[in-house]
Amino acid sequence: MDTGSPQDTGPDASQGTGPVASQGTARAAGGEPVWIALPPGLLKMRRLLLVVWLGLITLAAGLLPGLLAGPAWAAFALPPLALMAWGWVMTERNWRSWRYAERADDLLISRGVLWREETVVPYGRMQLVEVTSGPVERHFGLASVQLHTAAAATDATIPGLDPAEAERLRDRLTELGEARSAGL
Repeated sequence: MDTGSPQDTGPDASQGTGPVASQGTARAAGGEPVWIALPPGLLKMRRLLLVVWLGLITLAAGLLPGLLAGPAWAAFALPPLALMAWGWVMTERNWRSWRYAERADDLLISRGVLWREETVVPYGRMQLVEVTSGPVERHFGLASVQLHTAAAATDATIPGLDPAEAERLRDRLTELGEARSAGL
């Protein structure tokens, strides 16, 4: 199995279960890092937000003009509906693009559909690791891990993690950061 592709990482890896996710420095055959995908709860949350907001816009754009000016004006509901269908597909593509891997000396974060972006955060350069969870994230049982470094360009976030995995990752990254920053 090729672990370099986010589509190939199964739900076990994204849920933080199994031996792969519990071994932070695990390597696949050939020395490649083991990528961990984000849990499906993040996709559900983002799709719900998409449907709620574009549903309200659809109602406002189609129902109100349709009732006030005539049924032909209800066609204004079609663009938000088309945008919702396109957003539904793109939300999944974006969710599949997010992944992270813990290596011996750094953390890799990869994301992006059209423009791929891979961030490498050395453990010794981490200054602060935060776990945050807003009200919607808490409702879906999710948390985000934010990494702060001395260079603002390398600050990184891993959204939509299980809170237990987010806390495990925070503790591990903090421990590794403290161990690696002894010479600074």
